[in-house]
Amino acid sequence: MSASRGSGITDALGPEPVPGAELLAALLDGMDAALCAFDAGGAITHWNREAERILGWSAEEAVGRPGFAGWAVRPADAGEVQERLMAAMDAPGRQVHEFALLRKDGGRVLVRTQSAGVRGADGKPAGVYCAFSEVHAQIDLERSIALSEALFADASWGVVLVDVDLRPTVVNAYAARALGGGRTTLLGRPLGELLTQGVEDLEGALEHVLAEGTPPAPADLWVTLRTAEGERRRCWRSGFLQLTSPLTEEPVPLGVGWLFQDVTTERLAAQEADRVRFRSNQLHRASRSASECEDPMEAATSYLDYALAGFADHALMDLLAGERLVRAAATPPDAPGPCLPVAGGSIPLRYAPGHPALQAVDRAGSVRVSAGTAPGSGSWAADRRWPGDSVHALCAVLRSRGRTLGVVTFLRVAERSPFERPDAAYAESVAVRVAAAVDLSQVLPGSR
Repeated sequence: MSASRGSGITDALGPEPVPGAELLAALLDGMDAALCAFDAGGAITHWNREAERILGWSAEEAVGRPGFAGWAVRPADAGEVQERLMAAMDAPGRQVHEFALLRKDGGRVLVRTQSAGVRGADGKPAGVYCAFSEVHAQIDLERSIALSEALFADASWGVVLVDVDLRPTVVNAYAARALGGGRTTLLGRPLGELLTQGVEDLEGALEHVLAEGTPPAPADLWVTLRTAEGERRRCWRSGFLQLTSPLTEEPVPLGVGWLFQDVTTERLAAQEADRVRFRSNQLHRASRSASECEDPMEAATSYLDYALAGFADHALMDLLAGERLVRAAATPPDAPGPCLPVAGGSIPLRYAPGHPALQAVDRAGSVRVSAGTAPGSGSWAADRRWPGDSVHALCAVLRSRGRTLGVVTFLRVAERSPFERPDAAYAESVAVRVAAAVDLSQVLPGSR
């Protein structure tokens, strides 16, 4: 049986297997922790390279010494250190201690030790092995572990570990809530199953980090989440860390650490502030331009020209003539251009009952409508006498001195979003100025 077992070892390791003593030495020297061992009498029997690195004493200088007394600890501490180390020989489990040891150059280093007894073949105590490391290195390791556990518990940032296939492998509680799933149900799923928009940007960022390394600064990523309640648009302030294995000579990517925080509210507030600031500046510029116009109707169209910037694609001005609306000015229907008076004079309009412009007149307020996706929506703009590419409309009434003078209509094409309540407030601000200019043109003799 022994010959058969020996043959198996020879076949597995090759024709000349590594001797047991050499294999043990190689294993000890390859350890990341310093390790030494004592026999039952307290003499050192093993001493690896990490122990030599920390204390400066070589294995030839350490092995055979009767403990640390006289060379690796101060004489005053030697007895206590030796007693506490050798006590592990008879105690169950591992014993953890901290000692101040001496380097070969005379310096002191605080180490944390883990020692345990070694049993002989007869089951009796035969010695002690002791693994030790510098306390600051141990503390750094414990801090790293504590930080990792804290991040993946309930940190105030989302933390996601993504493998090289761009699939989540670890998700903390914040990220699970943000992504709309559970910490386990999200694992291994393609990001495209979680996001309807923005997934290309996110995957592109992850691929860049895998290839090029950690980017220098965080970035804002706008995404649309797929949830049970519908789609949700969010902005995540995201940072990325390339994860590489510390156990290889050459860096081997393990994936990407993605840290993010939801900043949607802040970004939307900043966008709204920028929008209000821009529109306020446009109204100021329009007022200065209108003040230089001799013709009040020219001033009215000037207001509309300034209002169009970043707001709409078309503008129409319909004025009341008796009981009907007539087209007084408009932007070109098929190309960008200024809002100009209708050539040859005002054109009577045959708006059907319920037309948004007529609703605005009846309500003396604003009306917002969109084409939608209903059957027949392709003729939506033509049915309302608007340019054919229009899909969103906002009608604001023109009132001055307690009278309704007409309606201004702002139109957007399909690439733009529908008009919202803040847009209606801005359109009403423009309409007030346009109405004042129109009213002046109607009372001044010789005005158009």
